[in-house]
Amino acid sequence: MAYKSVTFSFFILIILASGFSCSGKLDTGAINMENWKKDRNGCLGLRLQDVEEIRKLKNTFLAKNNQEIIITFGRPDRVELVDKSQSFFIYFLEPSDRCEQQIEKEPLKILFRLNAINKVSEVTVTTLNP
Repeated sequence: MAYKSVTFSFFILIILASGFSCSGKLDTGAINMENWKKDRNGCLGLRLQDVEEIRKLKNTFLAKNNQEIIITFGRPDRVELVDKSQSFFIYFLEPSDRCEQQIEKEPLKILFRLNAINKVSEVTVTTLNP
Protein backbone atom coordinates (compact mmCIF):
# COMPACT_ATOMS: atom_id res chain seq x y z
CA MET A 1 0.00 0.00 0.00
CA ALA A 2 2.85 2.40 0.83
CA TYR A 3 4.35 1.66 -2.60
CA LYS A 4 1.20 2.97 -4.34
CA SER A 5 1.25 6.13 -2.20
CA VAL A 6 4.90 6.84 -3.09
CA THR A 7 4.23 6.16 -6.78
CA PHE A 8 1.20 8.43 -6.77
CA SER A 9 3.16 11.21 -5.00
CA PHE A 10 5.98 10.87 -7.53
CA PHE A 11 3.49 11.05 -10.42
CA ILE A 12 1.93 14.25 -9.00
CA LEU A 13 5.40 15.76 -8.53
CA ILE A 14 6.28 15.05 -12.18
CA ILE A 15 3.04 16.68 -13.39
CA LEU A 16 3.65 19.78 -11.26
CA ALA A 17 7.27 20.07 -12.39
CA SER A 18 6.32 19.80 -16.05
CA GLY A 19 3.68 22.47 -15.57
CA PHE A 20 6.21 24.91 -14.14
CA SER A 21 8.82 24.19 -16.80
CA CYS A 22 6.61 25.39 -19.65
CA SER A 23 7.73 28.63 -21.21
CA GLY A 24 5.52 31.66 -20.93
CA LYS A 25 5.56 35.33 -21.79
CA LEU A 26 8.09 37.50 -20.01
CA ASP A 27 7.33 40.78 -18.25
CA THR A 28 7.88 43.56 -20.80
CA GLY A 29 6.90 46.51 -18.64
CA ALA A 30 5.52 49.39 -20.70
CA ILE A 31 6.64 48.04 -24.10
CA ASN A 32 3.70 48.07 -26.51
CA MET A 33 3.87 44.43 -27.62
CA GLU A 34 1.07 44.81 -30.16
CA ASN A 35 3.08 47.49 -31.98
CA TRP A 36 6.27 45.47 -31.50
CA LYS A 37 4.89 42.42 -33.30
CA LYS A 38 3.39 44.55 -36.10
CA ASP A 39 6.75 46.22 -36.77
CA ARG A 40 8.65 43.38 -38.44
CA ASN A 41 12.28 44.37 -39.22
CA GLY A 42 11.62 47.81 -37.67
CA CYS A 43 10.16 49.05 -40.97
CA LEU A 44 7.36 51.11 -39.36
CA GLY A 45 9.51 52.68 -36.63
CA LEU A 46 7.08 51.57 -33.90
CA ARG A 47 9.68 49.61 -31.92
CA LEU A 48 11.91 52.66 -31.62
CA GLN A 49 9.30 54.27 -29.34
CA ASP A 50 10.11 51.67 -26.67
CA VAL A 51 13.91 51.84 -26.76
CA GLU A 52 14.25 53.41 -23.29
CA GLU A 53 11.96 50.79 -21.74
CA ILE A 54 14.02 48.05 -23.41
CA ARG A 55 17.25 49.51 -22.02
CA LYS A 56 15.66 49.64 -18.58
CA LEU A 57 14.44 46.02 -18.70
CA LYS A 58 17.20 44.31 -20.67
CA ASN A 59 18.87 42.65 -17.68
CA THR A 60 15.58 41.01 -16.65
CA PHE A 61 15.82 38.86 -19.80
CA LEU A 62 19.13 37.29 -18.77
CA ALA A 63 19.00 33.50 -18.22
CA LYS A 64 15.64 33.21 -19.98
CA ASN A 65 15.36 30.52 -22.63
CA ASN A 66 14.93 31.00 -26.37
CA GLN A 67 11.28 29.90 -26.30
CA GLU A 68 10.39 32.56 -23.73
CA ILE A 69 12.00 35.20 -25.95
CA ILE A 70 10.09 33.98 -29.03
CA ILE A 71 6.77 33.76 -27.15
CA THR A 72 7.27 37.28 -25.81
CA PHE A 73 8.81 39.17 -28.74
CA GLY A 74 7.72 37.00 -31.67
CA ARG A 75 9.94 35.36 -34.24
CA PRO A 76 13.32 37.13 -34.45
CA ASP A 77 13.93 39.36 -37.46
CA ARG A 78 17.24 37.59 -37.94
CA VAL A 79 19.06 34.69 -36.28
CA GLU A 80 22.84 34.40 -36.51
CA LEU A 81 24.70 31.29 -35.52
CA VAL A 82 28.21 32.30 -34.43
CA ASP A 83 29.52 28.86 -33.59
CA LYS A 84 28.22 25.69 -32.02
CA SER A 85 28.08 27.31 -28.60
CA GLN A 86 26.24 30.58 -29.27
CA SER A 87 23.71 32.31 -31.46
CA PHE A 88 22.01 35.70 -31.63
CA PHE A 89 18.35 36.64 -31.91
CA ILE A 90 18.18 40.05 -33.60
CA TYR A 91 15.19 42.39 -33.46
CA PHE A 92 15.51 45.63 -35.42
CA LEU A 93 14.39 48.85 -33.72
CA GLU A 94 15.08 51.00 -36.81
CA PRO A 95 14.35 50.01 -40.43
CA SER A 96 16.62 47.19 -41.62
CA ASP A 97 17.86 46.35 -45.09
CA ARG A 98 14.71 44.24 -45.57
CA CYS A 99 12.49 47.35 -45.53
CA GLU A 100 11.52 49.34 -48.62
CA GLN A 101 13.20 52.57 -47.50
CA GLN A 102 16.87 53.18 -48.23
CA ILE A 103 19.06 52.90 -45.17
CA GLU A 104 22.17 55.03 -44.87
CA LYS A 105 23.56 53.63 -41.63
CA GLU A 106 23.48 50.43 -39.69
CA PRO A 107 20.10 50.27 -37.88
CA LEU A 108 19.65 50.18 -34.11
CA LYS A 109 18.77 46.69 -32.93
CA ILE A 110 18.45 44.55 -29.84
CA LEU A 111 20.69 41.49 -29.70
CA PHE A 112 19.89 38.53 -27.49
CA ARG A 113 23.03 36.37 -27.19
CA LEU A 114 22.10 32.75 -26.50
CA ASN A 115 24.56 30.22 -25.11
CA ALA A 116 24.86 26.51 -25.96
CA ILE A 117 21.86 25.60 -23.80
CA ASN A 118 19.67 28.33 -25.38
CA LYS A 119 19.72 30.65 -22.38
CA VAL A 120 20.15 34.40 -22.82
CA SER A 121 23.65 35.36 -21.68
CA GLU A 122 23.69 38.98 -22.90
CA VAL A 123 21.22 41.61 -24.10
CA THR A 124 22.55 44.59 -26.05
CA VAL A 125 20.93 47.57 -27.76
CA THR A 126 23.40 48.55 -30.48
CA THR A 127 24.06 49.43 -34.11
CA LEU A 128 26.93 46.94 -34.26
CA ASN A 129 26.55 43.48 -35.75
CA PRO A 130 27.37 40.37 -33.73
